Amino acid sequence: MDVSSRILALAGLLQALKLVRQIAETGHADAAQESMVLDSVFRIDAPSAEAVYGGLPSLRPGLMLLREHLAGGGDPTLAKLAVALNKLERRFVADEEMAEAVRRGIESIAPTAERQGSAHPDTIARLGRLYSETLSELRPKVIVQGNPHYLQQPTVVAEIRALLLAAMRSAVLWRQLGGSAWDVFLRRRVMMQAVEEALG
Repeated sequence: MDVSSRILALAGLLQALKLVRQIAETGHADAAQESMVLDSVFRIDAPSAEAVYGGLPSLRPGLMLLREHLAGGGDPTLAKLAVALNKLERRFVADEEMAEAVRRGIESIAPTAERQGSAHPDTIARLGRLYSETLSELRPKVIVQGNPHYLQQPTVVAEIRALLLAAMRSAVLWRQLGGSAWDVFLRRRVMMQAVEEALG
């Protein structure tokens, strides 16, 4: 099993969820990171895990989050979100009709993302709507906590949903590459070594 590819997917997942947390708490997040994370949604048929994220340097924040988590630290709220997302992923993949609807939705949004950018408000609004019409119908729901002032704003909610869609893209990739929840317990040392190598 290719641990080096799997840890990239897990880093992508944590990087997306970290942005979700930042937006829920403060109403904004790092623009460059957000663009990279949302770009990954549209790279459905990328030839490698690295290509999904546009290269290894783009994943450095996520790899650092993963290293912190594997070392026994990190934000426990972020870990809970990751667990919830991975549970939802199993339901999502099992629902072939929904998975196909999401794929078609992403393909229909792709021209807008290509023209205006994946982090453009129009793209984010459409990605957020796609999440709302599909993944948010599944149980268990992913509950995002934060500042009520921001969580009541439609644009912030759309942004969070768009990033959750990106996180789901990473969760699906993680599973496709052979990842499982047990890896974090049984292969922690191997994963940590792969993270250190990726960080250089």
